[in-house]
Amino acid sequence: MTIRLPDSKGGLRTYEPRPEPLAVTAGSPFTSRTVFSAAHVVADPYADVSPDSPAAVDWDATLAFRRHLWSHGLGVAEAMDTAQRGMGLDWAGAAELIRRSAAEAKAVGGRIACGVGTDQITAGSLEEVRTAYEEQLALVEESGAQAILMASRALAPAANCPEDYLEVYGHLLRQASEPVILHWLGPMFDPALDGYWGSSDLDAATDTFLDVIAAHPDKVEGIKVSLLDARREIDIRRRLPQGVRCYTGDDFNYPELIAGDEKGFSHALLGIFDPLGPLAAQAVRVLDTGDVAGFRALLDPTVELSRHLFQTPTRFYKTGVVFLAWLAGHQSHFTMVGGLQSARSLPHFARAYELADGLGLFPDPKLAQERMKNLLALYGVTQ
Repeated sequence: MTIRLPDSKGGLRTYEPRPEPLAVTAGSPFTSRTVFSAAHVVADPYADVSPDSPAAVDWDATLAFRRHLWSHGLGVAEAMDTAQRGMGLDWAGAAELIRRSAAEAKAVGGRIACGVGTDQITAGSLEEVRTAYEEQLALVEESGAQAILMASRALAPAANCPEDYLEVYGHLLRQASEPVILHWLGPMFDPALDGYWGSSDLDAATDTFLDVIAAHPDKVEGIKVSLLDARREIDIRRRLPQGVRCYTGDDFNYPELIAGDEKGFSHALLGIFDPLGPLAAQAVRVLDTGDVAGFRALLDPTVELSRHLFQTPTRFYKTGVVFLAWLAGHQSHFTMVGGLQSARSLPHFARAYELADGLGLFPDPKLAQERMKNLLALYGVTQ
């Protein structure tokens, strides 16, 4: 069977879907890399809400998707930007997500780390930013999850110099009861974070970021770098204190960064591993055997899909992630909190479907094709 898909030039082309999915099975825990998937939230499609209302979440479907990731050996990075943090999910919703997901992780033995930010305030003084961070850090630690100190939209305008970042982060790291993951999210993911670490010069910002870690190496388990710049990540990775891990957040260059080189490698904390979960897990298990070529053979072909989903405006990659979860049968609808399902075009969805189908990501290709046809019909495309 075939399906007619729109292209970027306003025409239609015929595509023949893959008949069978990629064969993947759950296996033993990873031994060579620590791997987190940042996970999306599933909206309640029946909630009578507007795009600026507090998020209405389908908790059963949201937690079921996390169990899916854990079943393949992946850790879950919770309440991050992939979960539409600050783009439909407010702090009250994120707090409930953290509580529920941490409890579910404990019940099933899954690994979880949760985002700590300042999104209960929109702006404030350095003291108010510290207080907001402290509130969230306390909740994450009380839940039993590892903390991920995320970049703060409120801190960016409140900080006047690199020393302000050193003071705020130093205060938080001294308070943390367990080592945290320190997260640098670049402005391509969130324009409000331009100039983070006290400078729009990335070399100067990198120096400040590393100064924070060097001052508290015992409180930083790892860092997550989301700058979409492989060269810079490798440079940062090589400058880390011994024992501090680098978790790649580079959704453009992750295969080479995870594979590493003669001087080291990156672990992973990636939004693209939400739709790639089972395939990514299989690739890491191949890497565990020392077969770098086999790992790259599995993961390299996924980069085209990832670059498509994360194309500019990069922050709308969540729309593609949820779209693929719907096609894959992980949820019954394509509705997002904040109405973000409208953030990408029909040709974008068509190409995402084609690339994901070609990789064998859909457990039921016929279901994915049927749902894709339903979406196309909604836009007026007849088959």
